[in-house]
Amino acid sequence: MTPCHRLLAWLFWPLLALCSAGALADSVEGAGKALHLLDYIAADYPDTVAAGKVVDDAEYREQLEFVGVLHGLVAGLPARAEQQALEEGIAQLRQAIDQRQDGSSVARQARQLGAQLAVTYEVSQAPLITPDPARGAPLYAQHCSICHGDSGAGDGPAGVGLEPPPANLQSHARLDRLSLYDLYNTLGLGIEGTDMPAFADQLDERQRWDLASYIARFTADPAHAVGNTGYGLADLARHTPAEIEASDGADAAASFRAQRARPPQVQRGPGQLLDYTATTLDKSLAAYQAGDHEQAYDLSVAAYLEGFELVESSLDNLDASVRKDTERSLMAYRQGLQDGLPLAQLGERLEVAKAKLKVSAERLGGDSLSWSLSYISGLLILLREGIEAILVLAAILAFLRNTGQQAAARSVNVGWLLALLAGFATWALAAYVIDVGGAQRELLEGCTALFASVMVLWLGVWMHDRRHAAAWQHYIKRSLVSGGGRFGFALLAFFSVYRELFEVVLFYETLWLQAGPAGHQAVLAGGATALVLLVGLAWVILRGSAKLPLSLFFSINAALLCALSVVFAGHGVKALQEAGIFGTRSVPFFEFDWLGIHADAYSLTAQALALLAICVLYGRSYLVQRRRVSAG
Repeated sequence: MTPCHRLLAWLFWPLLALCSAGALADSVEGAGKALHLLDYIAADYPDTVAAGKVVDDAEYREQLEFVGVLHGLVAGLPARAEQQALEEGIAQLRQAIDQRQDGSSVARQARQLGAQLAVTYEVSQAPLITPDPARGAPLYAQHCSICHGDSGAGDGPAGVGLEPPPANLQSHARLDRLSLYDLYNTLGLGIEGTDMPAFADQLDERQRWDLASYIARFTADPAHAVGNTGYGLADLARHTPAEIEASDGADAAASFRAQRARPPQVQRGPGQLLDYTATTLDKSLAAYQAGDHEQAYDLSVAAYLEGFELVESSLDNLDASVRKDTERSLMAYRQGLQDGLPLAQLGERLEVAKAKLKVSAERLGGDSLSWSLSYISGLLILLREGIEAILVLAAILAFLRNTGQQAAARSVNVGWLLALLAGFATWALAAYVIDVGGAQRELLEGCTALFASVMVLWLGVWMHDRRHAAAWQHYIKRSLVSGGGRFGFALLAFFSVYRELFEVVLFYETLWLQAGPAGHQAVLAGGATALVLLVGLAWVILRGSAKLPLSLFFSINAALLCALSVVFAGHGVKALQEAGIFGTRSVPFFEFDWLGIHADAYSLTAQALALLAICVLYGRSYLVQRRRVSAG
């Protein structure tokens, strides 16, 4: 280092310290690639040599090339005391391959080097969130089955004629030499020289772990899951069935295969989810430092949607102020990425966000929820998400009943029943057929909320225009009996329910895992209580509306629906912001989540536009009514 460079380093040491997280991430990335090559050698070399002779010349030459690349990767890693020993180990590995030594011996040597490398460069080989093969199934169908086949036998239609052919994932000989981390790493980095692509840009870390656990099921027998040993998540991720069999026997290896293919989900609690958010934010800053601003922004969105958002409801029920502070800090960091702030300022925002995440984790109490919090969360999730839909449905049904159009109510009932079916079908598709990530969920919610905002505004103004008996009778004769009005009511009923249901199911699914077996009854009890309250609210609206004069009833309904239009506009924009479609611009303003009011310029602008539309439409209605009176 030149004297000038030394001077700059001392002058800017705070910035250099801030960038150390990014430098560490880069070193870990290089170490991860080196680990990937070592694992690939350990898995594939044994099939290239038998009794000191090469049986697959092309594969053998590839192993030699990989060792050369491996040496360059390790030599380029940051200096460590153990680095020279690693380089010597790689030289010995190269010599063993040159001498065509026994496959199991070379594989063991490669895996030992991998373990040493992981310790030296602090590469985590275990997932932050317990892998879920059920989430991995649709990912496999989307990205892997076209080449590897539905059953993993390597017989997919796109794999015909590929050289080398797609791996047979049903092969015990191959899968037993790969750890869950090896599968995860291969999915992220691909395999050079083959048609196996890298999925790091398409699948986030959590998705790759989920997919790895699903692939592990191809060689696992669920009947052997219960064995004498219960393996921890770290062991399930780092070790191979071959290693377990060598040390503990065939029965233990069978149990290990089954357990790594379905890791216990009890660990997926609030603590894990918030750790995932913090770790992903660190990677976001590292990507920003490396110049990949788009990847940095995408990682910040994933950190929120796949981590914090899943505990947001429980935290909101426990301490709403902590939830809001944490959410604001996460959005401020994300907006800083979008604005291209200097690295030092982004680092400061990241530290604030991580400090807020730590406070959130302390409030939630680690990896499980208490019985009372599970009950309250189960109650408020359904109550909060369902109350707006109930208000709309009850208002429409009361309106039809009070105006003697009970037959049209059937269309409304068909609308919300279809919404129930569509909502559960969407959830089932997202869980078992296609992968719908957090961004897609928020995008769906945001679009349906904005559409519902337009629909309820239309209905509110429509009711206002027909608040007089003569106008209503004229409409009955002209439109409602013919079915056009009924379709509009049914469509509004559909979107009012559908926009809430998918998110309700998602929140309950997450809450179910966080509560654990001990809290399942509390979640069900909370949901049942909320359902009773919602039915009671609908009954009160229907019964109370029957006693109101028709004109007053129309006016109240119109005002309610127009108010809901403003609420939906705020909710819709916020959902699109969380999905990363819009940025955020904090402004000094009060917040009221239930009314969709957020201290954000974009959200408030949408609600201001909704209010302006109400004023314009009601003003037009007033002028039309005045002209009608004057003409009469």
